Amino acid sequence: MRLDLYGKTLALAAGLLLTAAFAPVVFDWKLPAGVAQPPVPADNPMSQAKVELGRRLFYDADLSIDGTMSCATCHEQRRGFTDGNRTHPGVHGDPGRRNVQTLANAGYFRALTRGDASIKSLEAQALIPIAGTGPVEMGFGGQEAVLTARLEGQACYRRMFGEAFPEEGGAVTMATIAKALAAFQRTLVSFDSPYDQRKRGEPVPVSPEALRGERTFKATCVGCHAGPLFTDADKARFHRIDAPFAGDQGLADVTGEAADVGRFRTPSLRNAALSAPYLHDGSAPTLETAIRRHRVAMRLEDRQVAELVAFLGMLTDETFVTDPRLSLPKPGCGP
Repeated sequence: MRLDLYGKTLALAAGLLLTAAFAPVVFDWKLPAGVAQPPVPADNPMSQAKVELGRRLFYDADLSIDGTMSCATCHEQRRGFTDGNRTHPGVHGDPGRRNVQTLANAGYFRALTRGDASIKSLEAQALIPIAGTGPVEMGFGGQEAVLTARLEGQACYRRMFGEAFPEEGGAVTMATIAKALAAFQRTLVSFDSPYDQRKRGEPVPVSPEALRGERTFKATCVGCHAGPLFTDADKARFHRIDAPFAGDQGLADVTGEAADVGRFRTPSLRNAALSAPYLHDGSAPTLETAIRRHRVAMRLEDRQVAELVAFLGMLTDETFVTDPRLSLPKPGCGP
């Protein structure tokens, strides 16, 4: 009986240790006061180890088939995690289909691409540039095993995947790659612009032009660029701002519905001053041009458009675009 009790005690202790090892750790988001954390799926809880792995993967060109392109190639921190080109070609020279969208606050969105309402999670979206084929971007479509073997062959990644996914034995899979990238992207939170500081009651200099622009914005633009996110992507809404562009039918490419022709997800205007060019095809080189492309802006005077641009400048979050926690990691995860 004593031996039986001893064995049960050992089994209970082992079970408690195993539970403790895989117990979720409370993640410190370090968010500004009054900002709620982004929603996190139950099957991908946040951890610092997972975020650090996702950050390293985000900046690693090994995530492209020929080692020339990382996620950060198209999502530059200094541009608010967007790209300065109209569209960005893939590793094989395939032309980019649409202008690169910002990743700022993407963790709050319920629609993750410009023209497809079915992509609702960062985990699902992460695999589109890596392994998608319409168009080819990073080039791993059909060759996913090459990527997982490439990462698994590096001792540093084996260690980092082990720390980030102990419950999965540190497995290097497309699913764990996507989960790590998604965890890092959820930390790309931008709520510390002069606009936010002023909302919090902090002393911030504001030009009369920007104040007038804010009034025009509230009267004209908040129907789509809504709330603190300055988009209704958190409600998965898509809109047509002017006549459809030739060759890109927007949401209708997915739904086949005539009513969806030319409808695109509303981009966030946070850090918009840094993210030219604009619109889904990058065809608007300046904010002024982009504003004029909206039907609701047709009645605005040139002065009002300039004031809107001044207001949008207040949404530039210098902390976000210089935060070292979001930047290229230090070297040290080589083979």
